[in-house]
Amino acid sequence: MFNKIILVGNLTRDVELRYLPNGSALAKLGLATNRRYKKQDGTQGEETCFIDVNLFGRTAEIANQYLKKGSSVLIEGRLVLDTWMDNNGQKKSKHSITAESMQMLGGNNAKVDANTSEAVVDNEPNVVYEGQPQVNPNNTDVEDGIPF
Repeated sequence: MFNKIILVGNLTRDVELRYLPNGSALAKLGLATNRRYKKQDGTQGEETCFIDVNLFGRTAEIANQYLKKGSSVLIEGRLVLDTWMDNNGQKKSKHSITAESMQMLGGNNAKVDANTSEAVVDNEPNVVYEGQPQVNPNNTDVEDGIPF
């Protein structure tokens, strides 16, 4: 089966970072996404979806370092159904996202791949998806400074 989700939104709160017993970092953040649409009567409607996101490892630490409430971010990951029993013994559940990669949007961009835990920060407002070649808009090779 295929389980992949891509969301762009703004953080609803500051990142909550903690460390698991095995030493791995876990960051939890809230993400709000908006959808605008035209209602049947012709007026504009808007709906907001709030979803919790979990990031692990170096990606979690980078999110904690650079993101704050209101930050724009692109998250790629998988949808997870969390279930638990409340204090009254009733079964509760909610959906959340386990992030596989994260890209910070806005002034300073950074793309973080959860598989490699590498962050690349640049000042260009580009969105780069996994598997898509990254093009330097200034047409300069970063390693040797030669413009071709």
